Amino acid sequence: MSDFRQQFLKFALEQEVLKFGEFITKAGRPSSYFFNAGLFNDGNGILQLSRFYADAIIASGVEFDMLFGPAYKGIILAAATSMALAEKGVNVPIAYNRKEAKDHGEGGVLVGAPVQGRVLIIDDVISAGTSVRESVKLIEAEGATPAGVVIALDRMEKGTGETSAVQEVEQQYGLPVVSIANLHDLLAMLSDDATLQTYLVAVQAYRDKYGIN
Repeated sequence: MSDFRQQFLKFALEQEVLKFGEFITKAGRPSSYFFNAGLFNDGNGILQLSRFYADAIIASGVEFDMLFGPAYKGIILAAATSMALAEKGVNVPIAYNRKEAKDHGEGGVLVGAPVQGRVLIIDDVISAGTSVRESVKLIEAEGATPAGVVIALDRMEKGTGETSAVQEVEQQYGLPVVSIANLHDLLAMLSDDATLQTYLVAVQAYRDKYGIN
């Protein structure tokens, strides 16, 4: 497991963004772990998270010209990630959208740099894929090209069929989806850390029942 992936999961655990126990997911499934990136909600948490996003983007090799943050969660993620990338010598413009069009000032639904070239979408997770769908529409309407999607954690579990929401996005739009970490990384962390091995069997059982092949 790549160092930054392991460090990210451990940091998420320290921040109580990642928890183990008994939970119910949005899909109504009983889950042995819970991850909520919205709980990275202070300066240090967002700073460290943005650096992990930057590490994942650079490691992926995906070529891009700018970042796009879907409203609302993606706005702060894209802004913070652009700063973390700049720290690493990769200075790119960013844009984001409003939920409702503004009818004064600059107007419209898009804010920030002109949306052009290869645009990398930054979000926290992909559940139903709605945010990606709306972002792709906005980007293509500007004559730009979606370059990929970056998320914090890929749960690698089935949606309504045999594929995951991430796989559906990849298949539907032909876009790479990059995650800072995924379920395999989580299982590797549980296997490697003696203090966490007590949760390993439950998470493996969850993967066996709901995970993608």
